[in-house]
Amino acid sequence: MERAAADHAALMDGVYRLQRHVYDATRKYYLLGRDLMIEGLDVPDRGTVLELGCGTGRNLVLAARRYPRAQFFGLDISAEMLATAQASVERAGLAGRVTLARADATRFEPRDLFGTGRFDRVFVSYALSMIPGGERTVALGLDALAPGGALHIVDFGGQERLPDWFRSVLRAWLAKFHVSPRDDLRRVLESECERTGASLSMDSLYCGYAVHAVLHRG
Repeated sequence: MERAAADHAALMDGVYRLQRHVYDATRKYYLLGRDLMIEGLDVPDRGTVLELGCGTGRNLVLAARRYPRAQFFGLDISAEMLATAQASVERAGLAGRVTLARADATRFEPRDLFGTGRFDRVFVSYALSMIPGGERTVALGLDALAPGGALHIVDFGGQERLPDWFRSVLRAWLAKFHVSPRDDLRRVLESECERTGASLSMDSLYCGYAVHAVLHRG
């Protein structure tokens, strides 16, 4: 990894060295919309799915169970999180269908990591708000899609229909974990749609607490 990526990897390892053991138990209360996104992946029969910023592997395990004839891949910059993810995958008996790799989501080559360069579905769950230069992650996710594929994103929204005090408290708390909601997400996605010819659908969830976006490649 280059210096900036190595520094970010070290930061994430430090943040999650202990948190990874309680991550899934605690995050279910506020990482809202993840299961809705997984349900809507609509993975084709024997399709391939890539998660960028796979963390503990929680989403990959659920998605692999939901789509039992698909093959899954995940990457993350944190070796600590990947250790938890690998253990979760093996415990679920999915080691033959889920492949993990350590990589920076803003600069990766899927063929080098997984032996394939195109995926029917790519998804990013509450990771863009933690990735410096996350717009590059969106671009690489789109570029990794097979024809007719779709990129799914769920993350924090602008909380525009929630009380101002709630928004302030939430964002101050998230900042302690190096999380910064992407208020420019729609602009980034629209720009990438112009670049690639993809179409965009974007829904606000829970009064703006979260957003769910889908970009389709024709």
